[in-house]
Amino acid sequence: MQQQQTKDHQQANGKYSNSNENFSPPTAGGAQALAPASLQAASPQTMTLTADKNKTKLLKCHCDICKDENYVCETDGVCFTSVTKEADGKHKYSYSCKPKKYDLADRLPLSCLTSKEKSTTFNIECCNTDFCNHNKLLTLPEPAPEEEKWPVQLTVFTMLIVFMVVILGAVLLYCYGRRKRNSGARQILPEDSVCGASYPILNGHTTLQDFIEMTTSGSGSAGLPLLVQRSIARQIQLVEVIGKGRFGEVWRGRWRGENVAVKIFSSREECSWFREAEIYQTIMLRHENILGFIAADNKDNGTWTQLWLVTDYHENGSLFDFLTARYVDPDTMLEMAYSIATGLAHLHMDIVGTRGKPAIAHRDLKSKNILVKSNLTCCIGDLGLAVRHIVATDTVDIPSTHRVGTKRYMAPEVLDETINVYQFDSFKRADVYAFGLVLWEIARRCNVDGVYDEYQLPFYDVVQPDPTIEEMRKVVCVDQLRPSIPSRWIACDTLHAISKVMKECWYQNPAARLSSLRIKKTLANLR
Repeated sequence: MQQQQTKDHQQANGKYSNSNENFSPPTAGGAQALAPASLQAASPQTMTLTADKNKTKLLKCHCDICKDENYVCETDGVCFTSVTKEADGKHKYSYSCKPKKYDLADRLPLSCLTSKEKSTTFNIECCNTDFCNHNKLLTLPEPAPEEEKWPVQLTVFTMLIVFMVVILGAVLLYCYGRRKRNSGARQILPEDSVCGASYPILNGHTTLQDFIEMTTSGSGSAGLPLLVQRSIARQIQLVEVIGKGRFGEVWRGRWRGENVAVKIFSSREECSWFREAEIYQTIMLRHENILGFIAADNKDNGTWTQLWLVTDYHENGSLFDFLTARYVDPDTMLEMAYSIATGLAHLHMDIVGTRGKPAIAHRDLKSKNILVKSNLTCCIGDLGLAVRHIVATDTVDIPSTHRVGTKRYMAPEVLDETINVYQFDSFKRADVYAFGLVLWEIARRCNVDGVYDEYQLPFYDVVQPDPTIEEMRKVVCVDQLRPSIPSRWIACDTLHAISKVMKECWYQNPAARLSSLRIKKTLANLR
């Protein structure tokens, strides 16, 4: 029994000695040296763990952070080498051990793999032999060269250029269409050339009357060609202001020694300028009792744009100015009244034909819009508010407010807004009412046997100089007043006949008023 225990003790000591390299070899005398006291005092449990550890062979790896262990580490897993790209672009290498955590058979641990997303900044490689990671340098793939990205950038750049070209083309197309729509009532035709034989404007000898005869010699003319108008307008020198109207100033100008009237609109009144120029160039409108239209043009002085309307110049000025300064005899009164009625009848008349003239209503007839010619006959001007009758559809060509023109000369149906704006005859009857008031102004200045009245505007005795719509409505519609007829007119046959005509012009009922053609014939019989 004792021998067996001694044998077991010796076997244990022999096994422990074989597993520890620090033990000393046997002495020469055959006696065995004692182990260190710490090992002699070790418990059986410690001895068992140490023995289990030596059953598995540990892998030795190079370790760059194990300075105390002579840069060597042991593991039951694998050795690894890794390389990381730092923010400054430098490469950092690492060498160490990875413990065995999971049994993956013949596969490497997941920590030994690198994702594609990190392939350019991190790489790791594992191995399973002693010191297999020593002096092993890994590399990182270079990023894709810039040339590979160029096709994408080129595509984006090309699409941007194409988009900008399309936008620019659309803008140019819109501007071209707008310019074409606003180019005027007529298109510029080959025969409009100022260099042609028909319009020798550059020879320096052609007069305005020559141009007018060129354009009125044939049937259906609509005024001077546009290029001729522009050439004339840009050769005019402004001399002096002769009046101010609703939309601008009126100047006296000179063209090749001849006087012309230049009505200058501001750029804010482009619609009024365009409308008046369009009406003046209506086919077959030219008439001796309609103000002669010469040219329309726009002039840019660098600061603002001026819109010019060039017409004949009449040194006597408007009928208002003429009657204010001068009186007339009965014959002159008749000639003035007849010429105005003739001009109004021509406006109101529609001429049927392939190139016929539409009927036109003035809508602002008054003494300030009638010019006195040198022979003391009159012509009607200022057609900016005129409307034309479209025969095919029996309508008026522009929608407009009922209240237009000068309040003092407005007909009752315009003042109380009962006028039928969809019937063209309504506008003609309103013109006749205003003509009756103009007749009254002329008749007051008629000198019979040295007796005549001072000039006054209609309703001067019942409304203020600049009456409101409400004042005129009360006087004309509610009270149904009309300018007074002096008793002396009865004694003169001419004045008495004129007074009858004017009374038939300003009836309260529009349908009862005379037509402009009937007025013209009546006045012709009085001459």
